[in-house]
Amino acid sequence: MKSVKTLIAAAVAVLAAGAAQADINIGVSLALTGPGSGLGIPMQNQFKLFPKTIGGEKVNLIVLDDATDPGKGAANARRFVTEDKVDMIIGSCITAVAAAMSDIASEAGTVQLAASPVGLPPGKDKWVFRLPQSNTVMGHAVVEHMKKQGVKTLGFLGYTDAYGEQWLKESAPLLEQAGIKVVAIERFARTDTSVTPQALKINAANPDAVLIVASGSGAAMPHMAMIDRGYKGKIYQTHAAATQDLMRVGGKAVEGAFVVSGPAVIAEQLPDSHPSKKVAIDFVQKYEKSVGAGLRNQFAGHAYDAQITLEKVIPVALKKAKPGTPEFRAALRDGMETMGRTIFSHGVMNWTATDHWGFTNETGVMLKVVDGKFKVE
Repeated sequence: MKSVKTLIAAAVAVLAAGAAQADINIGVSLALTGPGSGLGIPMQNQFKLFPKTIGGEKVNLIVLDDATDPGKGAANARRFVTEDKVDMIIGSCITAVAAAMSDIASEAGTVQLAASPVGLPPGKDKWVFRLPQSNTVMGHAVVEHMKKQGVKTLGFLGYTDAYGEQWLKESAPLLEQAGIKVVAIERFARTDTSVTPQALKINAANPDAVLIVASGSGAAMPHMAMIDRGYKGKIYQTHAAATQDLMRVGGKAVEGAFVVSGPAVIAEQLPDSHPSKKVAIDFVQKYEKSVGAGLRNQFAGHAYDAQITLEKVIPVALKKAKPGTPEFRAALRDGMETMGRTIFSHGVMNWTATDHWGFTNETGVMLKVVDGKFKVE
């Protein structure tokens, strides 16, 4: 009898081990502290609503703080692939951090679903897919709006890091085609507490408009600096600033600002014909029920879209391999490249083997800050 019990116990142990191996583990690196926390915390709030199972398998989210630091993000990615043996990495919401994580994800043959518009050299993004729209796609919406507003000259005030440089690089041909001349280029670090010298130089150039390239609450500081220096022209902000933090920190100074965004932030204002309206409203209702009315956030929308992605590709990948294996990770990547037209809260996604950005030029929505709220232009 004792030997029978031992055999039964051994069998149960084996089954339990098999079940544990079947768990799908996803590493999530977000800026929960530091200057990027205004982006990371809303994503974390949305991930708290993430389903416990997908395709009949348990899903474990391992959420770590990268503190808005590329070095910390790289360390998180290294832990994910060596210790946690994750099937996928999500993050970071900060471009420079996501870039630092990308080599590690690629070396491990693990999909990185970046929550920031990280730019990588051709061929370097085999394992990297982006949840946000590309700067080129969003820049298209910004430049088209500038043309309608009669903008002829532009000042650039942006981060010194990858996000700022990518916007400068990717918007340059769009501006040239539109006949808009960049007359002043000034940069600042995410950790800077003042941009007074830069604001004075841009004011001296007296451009028709200024494009501020910053994120979250950090986008309000340079905006206020331009207003404090007496700038009277139009001020544009990028999609990383499409958060309530812009108004919370900027107050009256950001009234009248033009901000490009994905459709999720203004779900109810979308026309009924917009393909994302139903999904965007679902995101907003569930998110604000959890965190509070009026607290919708573009980056929380990216976390919602990550769930849509996984609910579509995990069942397909499970037919090919078991979680925790290189074959499963490859199946996830292949599934994302072939999942076809998929409605996100932020637009229509269609990743392919040659396009890991996926969104089209119709994605960007121009907003205006009116009475402390975003209004569709």
